Amino acid sequence: MEAEMGSPTFWGNPDRAQKHIGKLNGLKKAVLPVVAFKKRADDVGVMVELVELAEGAERETYARELNDQVAGMVKELDALEIASFLTGQFDRNNAIFSIQSGAGGTESNDWADMLFRMYNRWAERRGFTVELQDVQAGDQAGISKATVLIKGENAYGYAKAERGVHRLVRISPFDSNKRRHTSFCAIDVVAEITEEIEIDIPEAEIRVDVYRSSGKGGQGVNTTDSAVRLTHIPSGIVVVCQNERSQIKNRATALNVLKSRLYEKRQDEQRAEMDKFYGEKGEIGWGSQIRSYVLQPYPMVKDLRTGVSTSATQDVLDGDLDRFVNAWLRAGSPRHRNKEIQMDE
Repeated sequence: MEAEMGSPTFWGNPDRAQKHIGKLNGLKKAVLPVVAFKKRADDVGVMVELVELAEGAERETYARELNDQVAGMVKELDALEIASFLTGQFDRNNAIFSIQSGAGGTESNDWADMLFRMYNRWAERRGFTVELQDVQAGDQAGISKATVLIKGENAYGYAKAERGVHRLVRISPFDSNKRRHTSFCAIDVVAEITEEIEIDIPEAEIRVDVYRSSGKGGQGVNTTDSAVRLTHIPSGIVVVCQNERSQIKNRATALNVLKSRLYEKRQDEQRAEMDKFYGEKGEIGWGSQIRSYVLQPYPMVKDLRTGVSTSATQDVLDGDLDRFVNAWLRAGSPRHRNKEIQMDE
């Protein structure tokens, strides 16, 4: 692929050239870290031989250096292994990430706001960028719904692990009697569809509504009809975008989100994947959660799919989610399933 870039005709088609470079960079990110790790592993092999040949104080020095090298490689190997599980068709794509509060009014709206902050922190930790596309404020506090675009290498591959219902148990700050309350929110994640996938939506199937933005923004945002709502009439899918000052830009962004959601729906018309996460009735409530966040009477966050848990609830709410994401990716990997089959046999 690098040799092709040296061709005199390579830049004759700029769009094709950019796609070529993007694909090459993606391959380099996947391959070069493995090559570098293998070299480090070979160096450690040489160090093992030195330890075996050395004696006395020299042997102790080599042994300490060897232990330090190996300890530093453990996290690196773990990251390489997790990255190897991201083999889905759209795992490398950006992720369209939505938070929807469940029944419970102010409690659920506040929980949605907490999740919004948590996932923003998580994305920052991973080096992703977050673009707010739409947010709807709750009646008294928090938010009722928010949609963001998480941009970065393998953003969808990692973010898809969070799809499902999330349950919070805590002493309510809105209850004067200081009683425990349970709140639910649903997370939906779809891959942003690139130009390589063609989704043709007839104009007659889309209803376009424009209105004044209700989100955060300057005077130009909140005093013009720049917000756009697209409704796909046959499916009933509704997409809203109001983060840009330009109605044209908001419409283009909303259309891209609509295409992504339609593509996912067409992949599975019965929405079996969503049913698996949300329960047969698709309710955002009891019996359908994937993870519980208990703040009272004891601190505990537990993923009900993998069994991974921690008492460091504040760390999790500050975006420390990789332990849950990585465990889910491992549980779904072919190697993990093969191990389970062998153990059963």
